[in-house]
Amino acid sequence: MRTSEGIFECGDIALQRGGTLRGARIVYKTYGTLSPRRDNVIVYPTSYSAQHSDIEWLVDVRHCLDPSRYFIVIPNMFTNGLSTSPSTYDGPFPEVTTYDNVMQQRRLMNELFGVERVKLVYGWSMGAQQAYHWAALFGASVERIVVNCGSARTAPHNFVFLEGVRATLMAARTEEEGKRAMGRIYAGWALSQTFYRREMWRELGFASLEDFLVRSWEAGFVRRDSRDLLAQLRTWQMSDISANDLYRGDLEMALAGIKAKVLLLPSATDLYFRTDDNRAELPFLAAGKLVEIDSLWGHRAGNPWANESDARFIDAQVMALLEA
Repeated sequence: MRTSEGIFECGDIALQRGGTLRGARIVYKTYGTLSPRRDNVIVYPTSYSAQHSDIEWLVDVRHCLDPSRYFIVIPNMFTNGLSTSPSTYDGPFPEVTTYDNVMQQRRLMNELFGVERVKLVYGWSMGAQQAYHWAALFGASVERIVVNCGSARTAPHNFVFLEGVRATLMAARTEEEGKRAMGRIYAGWALSQTFYRREMWRELGFASLEDFLVRSWEAGFVRRDSRDLLAQLRTWQMSDISANDLYRGDLEMALAGIKAKVLLLPSATDLYFRTDDNRAELPFLAAGKLVEIDSLWGHRAGNPWANESDARFIDAQVMALLEA
């Protein structure tokens, strides 16, 4: 598989909520080959705390993001530790929105690759929020999006869940203590009650529940910088496809303005990106389809790197959309 990594220099960018992100940079990775007509492009944004190496497992000839057919670009979000982030920034870090991210991702695709139209934007979780923004902001230049365990606007209950995480990080005596506590809180939200009752963590090779919490959840957040986690959490809380001059806060108008084919792919047991949020969005989409992932893996059903049945289901749904 042909791959390439690079940095897109955005320069100083004026931000949606005020202020300037100085010397902004997007770290990206590409997979596959851009066709002569530039008509095989898939944009695959990152999710909360993830970097491209964490989500690239899906870019595989055995999965829906097949690099032998498509040119796939993973742009790392601002604040994820690779692209411009508080941990690498000189001075106070301004608030960065999902809008700010996708506007610069669009520039990356135009200026580096000459891409005006994308075949698909595929996203899970915060990546799904970015996919929704691509479709709402860029009209007919986005042919399809997959909103996998995401929403057009962060729901109030989702916001409150994140407030608990934020308060934990802020109140901790040390950075490591805060991130380990965050991991334990997050573990209870990201997977379903049945997942724990059936001890499904054993399928992942963990010897005990404590082993799972320490080696999976604590370890996953300890590797990140708390400043980055807090800034990206704020981006998540503010995410709203209608919060811009184009739609002026009218979510129904923003949904109706989407021209792309939209696949809403929630998990039946997701505790914070709820299927009901997608059901409420669906009537306003001109070309929307909702298919629920019938899974016990909660939010993690949408990123099933160790869950073959959910991966097969997602692959089939996304492949059908790509052929539609």
